[in-house]
Formats: sequence, C-alpha cells, structure tokens
Amino acid sequence: MTPEEMQTVLDRQKAAHLRDGAPSAEQRIERIDRCIGLLVDYRGQIEEAVNADFGARSRDATAFTDVASSIGTLKHAKAHLKGWMRDEKRKTTPAILGLFGAKAEVRFQPKGVVGVISPWNFPVNLTFTPLAGVLAAGNRAMIKPSEYTPATSELMARMFGSVFSPEEIAVVVGGPDVGQAFAGLAFDHLVFTGATAIARHVMKAAAENLTPLTLELGGKSPVILGRSADLKTAAARIMNGKTLNAGQICLAPDYALIPADKMSAFVDEARSAVTHMFPTLKDNPDYTAIVSQRHYDRIQGYIDEARAGGAQVIELKPEGEDLSQQEHRRIAPTLIIDPTDDMKVMREEIFGPVLPVKGYATMDEAVGYVNSHDRPLGLYYFGEDAGERERVLSGTTSGGVTVNDVVFHVAQENLPFGGVGPSGMGSYHGVDGFREFSHRKAIYTQIKNDIGPLKALRPPYGAGIAKYLAGAIGR
Repeated sequence: MTPEEMQTVLDRQKAAHLRDGAPSAEQRIERIDRCIGLLVDYRGQIEEAVNADFGARSRDATAFTDVASSIGTLKHAKAHLKGWMRDEKRKTTPAILGLFGAKAEVRFQPKGVVGVISPWNFPVNLTFTPLAGVLAAGNRAMIKPSEYTPATSELMARMFGSVFSPEEIAVVVGGPDVGQAFAGLAFDHLVFTGATAIARHVMKAAAENLTPLTLELGGKSPVILGRSADLKTAAARIMNGKTLNAGQICLAPDYALIPADKMSAFVDEARSAVTHMFPTLKDNPDYTAIVSQRHYDRIQGYIDEARAGGAQVIELKPEGEDLSQQEHRRIAPTLIIDPTDDMKVMREEIFGPVLPVKGYATMDEAVGYVNSHDRPLGLYYFGEDAGERERVLSGTTSGGVTVNDVVFHVAQENLPFGGVGPSGMGSYHGVDGFREFSHRKAIYTQIKNDIGPLKALRPPYGAGIAKYLAGAIGR
C-alpha cells in the first residue's frame, strides 16, 4: 500500500468516526465479538502461518500464546467495558460549589483512529491484545503487522477484511518503508511494539504530527535469585520463560543474578529443567526456531564472542545432538557464566534462548547492578525473605515485576502492562488499556445562580476579592 493509499484509508476512518460518533457499548461488544470469532475460526490457519514464518514453532505454543491469550483479553474487555465507559464523578473546587449544584466529571471519549504497529515474535497476540483496548474505547484502527512474519501478516489482512470494513479496521502490509510511512500518519494515537532502536524512528515520525504514543519495547529484564529461593522451582520457571518461543519475548529473562555460592547448583537445576521439557531439541516440534537467519547469526555471535572472551558457555542439550546440521534455525538453551559487561550479550537485548548468569555476594550488589543499567520492561525476584523482596521492589524501577516466576505479570488483565524510560511509555491491558486509548474529557458544570462569591471574582475588584485572597494565600 502506498503512502497515498494509507492516507486515504485514514481519512475515511476519521470521516466515519465523525459521521457516526462514539459507538455504543453494544456496538463495541459486537466488534470485539467479531475479533473473537476470527481467532476461533482461523485458529488452524494461524498455527500454520506462524509455523511457516518461524520455520518451526509449536502449534500448541501458538494456540496458547497467540490465540487463547488474545481471546482472554478480548473477553475481559467485553465483560467490563460498560463499567469502564461510565462517567467518573469528581469533587468540585472549592467544595462548596458542589453543595450549590456545581458538577465535575470525567467523560471517556474515543480518540478516533488508532494505529497499531505489531511485531513478529507474537504477531497475532500483539495485534489483538492492544486492539481489545482500542475497540473497548470506541476507536477505529489501522494495523501494520511485521514484515518478518509475512504469512501471518497476509493472513491477518484476510481475516480482518472478511468481517470488518476498511472504515472500521484496516490492515497495511509491507516492509520498513511502509512502516516508516505508516508511523508518519496523523493518527489520534499510535501503539508500537518492538525494539527500542526502531522506536526512536517511530517516535520521531510521530512527532511531526504530535501523535500520542504507547511504546511497548523491551530491554534486559533481570532475574534476581535470593538466597531463600527454592532453587529447583526457580530454575524450572526461569528456563521455561527463557525457552518459550526460544526466548523471543520482550519480557524473557535476559540475565540472572545468582548468589555466587549457588552458581553450580543453579546450573544443575537449569540443566535438569531443560532436559525435562525438551528431551531432544533438533526435531522437537515443541522447541521453536529463530525467526530469521539474521537473528540466528546475531544470537550465535553473542555466544561465540562470549566463548572467545573466556566466559564459560554451557549448552543445555542432549549429549551427542548436533544442531549445526539442521533444517531449521534452532539454538540450544545456553548459559553463559560470569560474562564481562563489555560483551554484547550483556549490552544488547538477547531475544533468544541464551541466559547470562552472574554471581553476586550481597543483595545490595545485585540491586546496584540492576540500577546501573537502563530501566527494564520486567524484573523477576525469587525468594521468601519479605525484607529482601521489599528491598528489590522499592530499590529498583522497571515496567513491571513478577515475584517467584517470570513473565506472568503480563497475563494479569487487571494490571497495567508497559515499560519505563528506554523500555517504553504508556501502558495497556484491561481498564488501563481502555483509558490509554480514550480521551479523558474534563467537564465542569457551573451552578445556575450567580451568587455573591462568584461575582466577587470579577472586576471591579474590592472587598470580596481581598477576603478571598487573604484566605487563599498562606501556609
């Protein structure tokens, strides 16, 4: 689609929004129902398309992460949007005006047309999940899915086109040039999920129109393993988060800080957990491939550099299984023990099944290490020590936190999901998504009668304003 064609679609959606006005709760629910129907009806085709794009990806994992989780988010919005839509009553200032009949309220108004730029790692989920909030808030949407998953992007274009008019939801497919032009359109709001480096370009393009943004990025989300943690359970949960989608998750644990004297035991438990989940890797349909050769080479480069730099590299794979000769781009779950901070694996978001593990002596050292780096999208603390837990929660800043597991806070519909600083801005999910994609219009209704105190605030000024100022100015 050319920039001119995209602009035409946007113009049509904006005109339709003005023509039709804010949709009723029933209309919003009906649109959400159409989305749920698409996910149910196209489940098999979604699994096939995502598998084709990745080269190898578990159909069960796709059904769980892309289909079922999206349906859950849409159903939550459907069940609650009537309550979210209610005007919010506020107290008047000064309060005495309220006693005379003045009113203050917040009305949640659709912004209009929301652009959604979705990524390749969970191409369906990260399209439909923000869309739940977009539609619940009464907006229309234009969607630009990733060029890295072309089969899935084309499928979504057909899916939406089968039940939505272009005035409601339109899908724009294409490469980076199309994405850049898309980001430069004058949306009423724009959602971008992806890499921080690309987000800078998106933000610059959006700035030309002062388009408000929600940026869901990533960064290096740390794990802090406390001494009181159950090592076996922690290792199993960490490695599950690191191997789901082969670590190609914005919230995947990016590195782990482990008490130095527990390092060996953690490695053993991590190996045991991976062996239990994946008795074999090479031809295992449950183990996902890396999405492209470029990303495969990038991740392999991290491993090679760390090994050449003297770090201990531990591949968690069955003995004798050679992944160098394979049909797909699978990389074994890999631990890199005590890498130096100048290594790329410690400077760049990994987005793959590689986990650097660093030892620490004290919790203050671990917290200090996290705080010496960019604020991450997620942080994970394992342990039963309440004081230590609070030390981590209050002493660090991240988009969100999961305690005694990884990633799970993103699944909570009643919690906002988003980053902070380099890991993102804004948040969505549940009521927070509804509010993110709504204009919160402040409405004040003045009292009918023109009483003395109101008149005293107008010229010519006299004793009335002097009395008011005497009370208002002071400690």
